[in-house]
Amino acid sequence: MGIAILSSMRSKDPNTCVGACIVSKENKILSLGYNGMPIGCSDDEFPWERTGEPLDTKYLYVCHAELNALLNYSGNKLEGARIYTTLFPCNECTKAIIQSGIKEVIYLTNKYANTDSVIAAQKMMNSSGVSFRQYESAGKNVSIEL
Repeated sequence: MGIAILSSMRSKDPNTCVGACIVSKENKILSLGYNGMPIGCSDDEFPWERTGEPLDTKYLYVCHAELNALLNYSGNKLEGARIYTTLFPCNECTKAIIQSGIKEVIYLTNKYANTDSVIAAQKMMNSSGVSFRQYESAGKNVSIEL
């Protein structure tokens, strides 16, 4: 989870920085992602607002951390892998997670637990055999000074 948290620090989102880390069955890091604009779309040109007209908010443009981690993966198969994410995945990222073959989602927080998106995500994971659980700290502290 520490690597997912570290990855989230790359996000330019002023409100919610999310990171994701995909690991193999052997706990080897396979890919990382964070929420941000697609490659080639300037973080300064596109909006980061949460309210307003749809085209003036971030929601139509931002690529979520989980999807970014999946798209950044350059290997063949993710069958049986796990994804650590700092925020429970939305329904759209969940579709991609299921399709990729990832079998477990470990999340840090679930602040949107009662939204239709998360409820749908949980239904899809339960139906497809993808397990999910909240991260439990092992009691180790990591400090990064900038």
